[in-house]
Amino acid sequence: MGRVRSIVAKANQRLTVQLAATLLAGSSLLSLLLGLFRDRLLNSAYLPNEAAGTRGYPEGIDAYTAAFQVPDFMFFILVSGALSVTFIPVFNQRLASGNKKSAWELSTSLLNFMAIITLLTSVMIIIFADPLMHLLTPGLSESSMSLAISMTRVIAINPFLFAIATVIASVQQAVGRFTFFALAPVLYNIGIIIGLTVFTGGIHIFGTQVFEGGIMGVALGVVLGSILQLLVSSIGLIGLGFDYRFKIFWKNKGFRKVLRLLPARSIDQGMDYVVGMVEMNLASHMAAGTLRIYNQATTLHMAPINLIGVAISTAAFPKMTERLAEGRPDLFKKELQMTLRVIIWLAMPVAAVTFFSRGYIVSFIKNGGDVLMAGLLGALVLAILFRSVYFIAARSFYAQQDTKTPLYVSIFAIGLNIALAVWFTASLGMGPYGLAYSQSLVSVFEVLVLFTIMNRRIKGLFDMQLLGGVGRMVVATLLMSVVTYLTIQVFQLQNEDQSFLATFPKFVVIVAVSGSAYLLFSKLLGLAEASPVLHKLEQLLFGRAR
Repeated sequence: MGRVRSIVAKANQRLTVQLAATLLAGSSLLSLLLGLFRDRLLNSAYLPNEAAGTRGYPEGIDAYTAAFQVPDFMFFILVSGALSVTFIPVFNQRLASGNKKSAWELSTSLLNFMAIITLLTSVMIIIFADPLMHLLTPGLSESSMSLAISMTRVIAINPFLFAIATVIASVQQAVGRFTFFALAPVLYNIGIIIGLTVFTGGIHIFGTQVFEGGIMGVALGVVLGSILQLLVSSIGLIGLGFDYRFKIFWKNKGFRKVLRLLPARSIDQGMDYVVGMVEMNLASHMAAGTLRIYNQATTLHMAPINLIGVAISTAAFPKMTERLAEGRPDLFKKELQMTLRVIIWLAMPVAAVTFFSRGYIVSFIKNGGDVLMAGLLGALVLAILFRSVYFIAARSFYAQQDTKTPLYVSIFAIGLNIALAVWFTASLGMGPYGLAYSQSLVSVFEVLVLFTIMNRRIKGLFDMQLLGGVGRMVVATLLMSVVTYLTIQVFQLQNEDQSFLATFPKFVVIVAVSGSAYLLFSKLLGLAEASPVLHKLEQLLFGRAR
């Protein structure tokens, strides 16, 4: 047992921002690949595939997609990012002042408080699943609605399991430990894949069938993934000295401060998710399968956002809070500028490549591709850049323990998003494209407003060095886009490209050529972000020969 603890403690050492960002991006990439495999299995089994001559079961996959709405909404509004961005600054303040006792009382109180609140929430979801689903997705057919209600009741345990795992993960983030935090989403996807490949065929115990299977098996896989995620997060506490007690320290000042900060950020998170629920409501009235197709397009556009925006801003956030705790706003400004430049430098070319190669990307999760899904992904491509930037924009306020300003901006942005979505779909008849275009337009608006406010707080935030660098990134991206377009003309998708093995090699070539061109143009334009990447590539390619 001692040896196991030693191995875990060694694996869970404190990391630099660069290493943490690399680890988080790597785990996000692995989780993304598993997610693509998971969705490919689901879509192949249930979505219509005209190229293969099969109709699938779009009502079933729509029900599965709708079943996540209420549990996910409750998790996002109660926990999710709301907890980490309010908890970490307060927790780090206690550690910086040497008050470890108060820090551990804060963390154990929050863990117990969230467990109680989310357990009650899960029970309420189980009880009221029927009226909630009729309210949120009234356009589903009778059979699809019945299935959605049953799956919602199975997945209802997720807010409780996720809440405990999130508090534990936030403790690890606060002290710069990211290893087991990074592994958690990977195991979550593995659980769902087990549900897809094993539980859908039914469950037998000693030769007796105890579960019939079908798409309900995927819901069981979701619960299994949540349990696995909680277990690996808990292992990450080994060696941190976490002092857990089955008690809530109501008099702890840090705990009370987090509770004061939490509502604003929770409402902000919940309001963001309201948009998704409105979109599900609108999509449920469209053709069978549209709800799932739009959901898949948004999932694909979120992949680079998670790999770049979320991973980098999550890794940079603890250091930003430390700078302010040390009384160094000058270093805080420097960290913010550097992180913003890196995110834009990475997200801009990725958004461009996504737009041009959207047909390939869609084919990875749906055999033979899907014209509607590819079109929706193209309409969402602007949001890839601005949503990636949004996370560091919002966290710059959270580091200052200001959760209200992003909330006020979000409330207006979300109202605008809903209004545009209804106008585009109902009045202009744009169908699911109206949902996608409203998302993209509002993502630009939200980032511009947040940084306009932050620029007033931090004088010289957007100096000529930053603006000039971003301008050169735009030029490099435009030049790369020409190369990407020409490469795709050479490696076009063919009618016979139905399998993953037929499309993936072409996509790899497109990405490799585009990435190489972007690095070259960045170097020629004097962008400092390209230097460490080129240096690392030089070491990998020529280091051994030398």
